[in-house]
Amino acid sequence: MPLMVLTANRLRDGEVIYLAQDSRWTESLQEALATENAEEQGRLSALGEAAVEALELVEPYLMPVCRDGDNLNPVSQREIIRAAGPTVRRDLGKQSEQGPSEHV
Repeated sequence: MPLMVLTANRLRDGEVIYLAQDSRWTESLQEALATENAEEQGRLSALGEAAVEALELVEPYLMPVCRDGDNLNPVSQREIIRAAGPTVRRDLGKQSEQGPSEHV
């Protein structure tokens, strides 16, 4: 199985979130729980569905990532954009918090 993390959008503000190791939701991909284990991926999906029922988030799904040392990186262009924020203005969203060379 590929390395996956569970992602969704927080219902109250639409922010991209990831399920962390301690079963809390985080805005940081680097804090996400990443697993290659199919059973664990199923457990993560079930936690996402429970959070939908609790009206905490929408559209949870498993997202492929790759490791670069200690860092997790999205594999697809869509997820790179979701992780960085809107692409129309680099002075807004998560990319505004990064240095110029780190922009997507």
